[in-house]
Amino acid sequence: MRIGSPLVRALCCALFAAACSHALAQNKYPSRPIRIVVPYTPGGITDVTTRIVAQELSKSFAQNIIVDNRPGANSIVGVEIVAKSTPDGYTLASVIAAHAANQTLYPKLPYDSLKSFAPVSLLATAPLILCVSNSLPVNSIKQLVELAKAKPGQLTFASSGIGAAAHLTTELLMLTTGIKMIHVPYKGTAPALQDLMGGQVAVMMDVPSSMLQHARAGKIKALGMASEKRAAVAPELPTLTESGVPVVGGTWVGILAPAGTRKEVLVNLSREIADIVRRPAVKDRFLQLGIDPVGNTPEEFSQFLKDEIAKWATVIKQANVHIEN
Repeated sequence: MRIGSPLVRALCCALFAAACSHALAQNKYPSRPIRIVVPYTPGGITDVTTRIVAQELSKSFAQNIIVDNRPGANSIVGVEIVAKSTPDGYTLASVIAAHAANQTLYPKLPYDSLKSFAPVSLLATAPLILCVSNSLPVNSIKQLVELAKAKPGQLTFASSGIGAAAHLTTELLMLTTGIKMIHVPYKGTAPALQDLMGGQVAVMMDVPSSMLQHARAGKIKALGMASEKRAAVAPELPTLTESGVPVVGGTWVGILAPAGTRKEVLVNLSREIADIVRRPAVKDRFLQLGIDPVGNTPEEFSQFLKDEIAKWATVIKQANVHIEN
């Protein structure tokens, strides 16, 4: 058969077309289900926020979005799975402020909180609300600071765990005001809150979705928000800054991909997420939970992560926070 014959040319054209079609199919994203690893148990703010976005993302992409809860070791177990997965955009991590703190808290972290990942988008931020036990004779942040100064090292504060945003923001509060309270870490928000309501601990910070209903029911006292401006979920509460304590701290939820993921995949995901969190129905659900929708670019989320790591590294070092093995 001659090289230049019509049959050979037709076969070559067919092979070329098939190769191009295969390449396009490979480049189309997503062409199969996406897994988002949530490194916490179901039901928490990270899980709920991720599932809201995942549900909408599955409609946008016409693909199943699987939320895979892999709790353990202050989020390290689940995040490590993603760090070591194939960087093709089909395995993602949903992380919170603890991800930034872990970079400093754990000297032998099995990944780098920045270098091992490609940021996709910040989904939302959540301010922290400062509450006290009903048994504590204070009704304002100023009174709390005055009491803590009068009783150095006698008041206790609860948190959902060492290195959590609530823990570190309270450490920042103490560094800023010069007060000293004793940290009582718990394995999660629920048991810590139970002891706050029971008066076993005096002070606690956490997200409004965990605390506000109990404050409004009169089971604890809400003193203020550690936010830059008054929160839409509780506009009656002053910020700590308004009360003379310039402390801002909170948690957030963001999506990461493994380092090496193609830029076009990151941009595609980021664009869809930004659109989703701005949809009125999603925005309303977020605000009801006391979280603020964001949806930003990979570059913006990358800078946000760098700033968070630097901020909490300073607090961790100055407050001498460490994980006990």
